[in-house]
Amino acid sequence: MIPFNKCPVCGGEVIVKEVEKLFRGGNNTAIIKIQTEVCLQCGERVYSQDTIRKFEEIREKLKKKETGEYTLLGQSFSKLTCLLLF
Repeated sequence: MIPFNKCPVCGGEVIVKEVEKLFRGGNNTAIIKIQTEVCLQCGERVYSQDTIRKFEEIREKLKKKETGEYTLLGQSFSKLTCLLLF
């Protein structure tokens, strides 16, 4: 799976590692665990084109609220704050 012998950013060694990737689409968020190449020196993640296409599909599903294949983990809240200046 390692198409890069060295990190394209810093030239460091890359290894295959499981990482968590956060996705946002519309008001929805998903966390996906994937295996990808990670630089041991700078931490840069290197994704294949197929993986990037899958990321785009995930974001589109989240935007369209097509979340049936995901497990609900909790809820998120937001609050508009207003600063009163006297």
